[in-house]
Amino acid sequence: MSDRFSLEGRVAIITGGGTGIGRGTALVLAEHGADVVLAARRREPLERTANEVRALGRRALTVPTDVTSADECQQLVDETVAELGTADILVNNAGGAETKSIRKWTEDEWHQVLAVNLGSVWFLSRAAAAVMLEKGKGSIVNISSGASLVAMPQAAPYGAAKAAVNNLTGAMAAAWTPKGIRVNTIAVGAVRAASLLDDAARYGLDPEAIGMLNGSGRLGEPDEIGYGVLFFASDASSFCSGQTLSINGGPGPSGV
Repeated sequence: MSDRFSLEGRVAIITGGGTGIGRGTALVLAEHGADVVLAARRREPLERTANEVRALGRRALTVPTDVTSADECQQLVDETVAELGTADILVNNAGGAETKSIRKWTEDEWHQVLAVNLGSVWFLSRAAAAVMLEKGKGSIVNISSGASLVAMPQAAPYGAAKAAVNNLTGAMAAAWTPKGIRVNTIAVGAVRAASLLDDAARYGLDPEAIGMLNGSGRLGEPDEIGYGVLFFASDASSFCSGQTLSINGGPGPSGV
């Protein structure tokens, strides 16, 4: 049954692939046989992660990409197919936002948060689906957030965008699952990644204390999200589509 988790011969595109959850996911998928394409704006972190993937014996391609641009998303898919032959898996991991009270957000910041967290999923999923539909098989995994499921005033635009990703996941699954493309979402909790650590430092908070709010009493590690992605990307989840899976350490005293 372990072969159900094999990604041998498959190509995975991972946005936000240079650091945090993207890096952790890239290494997990590579360990299970996938070649990976890493996309983000900054080339240097992408190359560092790509070298780690190559050390595992897998191919790695880096494509600096602004995922808020439909044209650049299409170019990412086109370059993937040109260099590695196909695209079997898409991990829409790019995202993030500042935290501040609702009245302090500017109009431009609102649009940017929606573009990074929601627009990128729309543009890149449609581009990758065109390749997957031709062969009648593929898997799209969206990285959402626990903020999509609860009221968090300090992260209102981000939570709204991620809630829309959950809904879009279901819509795409309904459209494409009969044609061989499964689409699922992971709603992540507090994970040891630069975005959380930077936010904690900005507000003078102890990151470990944030982790203690969940049932496991700790922060998640990026590769723990990566193993959730592996489940959805592999044939182990062949009867699963349109779902939002929470990987958040379990409910704790806060109920989150």
